[in-house]
Amino acid sequence: MSFTVSAQFATRKVSKKEQAYTDSLKQVDYKYIFPILGQKTYKAGFDIPYPVGIMTNYLWMNQGLLIDNFELGFNDSPLVPAEGLIGFGDNSNTSYSVNIRPDVWVFPFLNVYGLFGVGRSETTVNTILLPGTPAAVDFTSVVEQGITTSGVGIMGAFGVGPLWLSFDGNWTWNKPELLDKAVLVGVLGVRVGHTFVFDQHPERNIAIWGGAMRVRMASETVGQIALIDAIPTETWDKRDQIVSDYNDWYGGLGPIEKAAVDKTAIPGIMDRLGAADGSTIIKYGMDKQVLEEWNGIVGAQFQYNKRWMLRTEWGIIGDRKSALLSLNPNYAIGFVMRL
Repeated sequence: MSFTVSAQFATRKVSKKEQAYTDSLKQVDYKYIFPILGQKTYKAGFDIPYPVGIMTNYLWMNQGLLIDNFELGFNDSPLVPAEGLIGFGDNSNTSYSVNIRPDVWVFPFLNVYGLFGVGRSETTVNTILLPGTPAAVDFTSVVEQGITTSGVGIMGAFGVGPLWLSFDGNWTWNKPELLDKAVLVGVLGVRVGHTFVFDQHPERNIAIWGGAMRVRMASETVGQIALIDAIPTETWDKRDQIVSDYNDWYGGLGPIEKAAVDKTAIPGIMDRLGAADGSTIIKYGMDKQVLEEWNGIVGAQFQYNKRWMLRTEWGIIGDRKSALLSLNPNYAIGFVMRL
């Protein structure tokens, strides 16, 4: 998954010390196609960013996960429901990624961008086999894998008195190595902030903001993993006792209950666990969603000039914790010039 803060905001110069700069903006002969209405914006005394940017982001994120509708299968066998026989405790995902964000200001208040990146993901899952029974087995697995990301986004920004307000939404397709298909993730960000302009350097400023972010992912997840990687070492070391407890529990079931268990992957897991055979491929399907969709964010940006910006943003309120560091050069380049 990926999120970004807005690329730049039009800044109205109202301080007396910046009046000369504002007057000079009104004299600008704007030669670029984007943003549309750029000439009128300058004539009104507003400063606007260069039309094209390419942000580089580093993102770290940790959040809880909810898992239900779990299904299991072995090798080429079909997936079958495992509800009631497999449960889950506290689950979480920690990920980091590096991505680039090329963008174009289509209007002074509307930015369109792409997202392309790579990263690593570490998912920690607390699994309970046969929960609520004497044969219950509780273990925690950690799965690490690489992830590639691509997506698109749109951001709108405008002023409200001395403040600015932005709405930022993007949709990314995140492909972990162990999943069969990419996972669609939607991110919505709402931010309100204020920009402080340097008196002696009108192009230089510091912006601070606060807001909220919502993350929602496509819930269905299908993948596969070797049994040796799915079950931690300490569980393998206790396999004889685990299998013995399972056999005692299974032996006490009635015919109908045994038939229900036999339709699941549980007997196969126990057979291979007892034989210390970790080569079997476990296929799984589940509905997975973030524990809390919304979290609070704060951020800041230092704009050295209209070309160079450095920013950071932190998710500090709610279950989701995150940190973002970005470098954003903007350009006025030939292909967007008017002929």
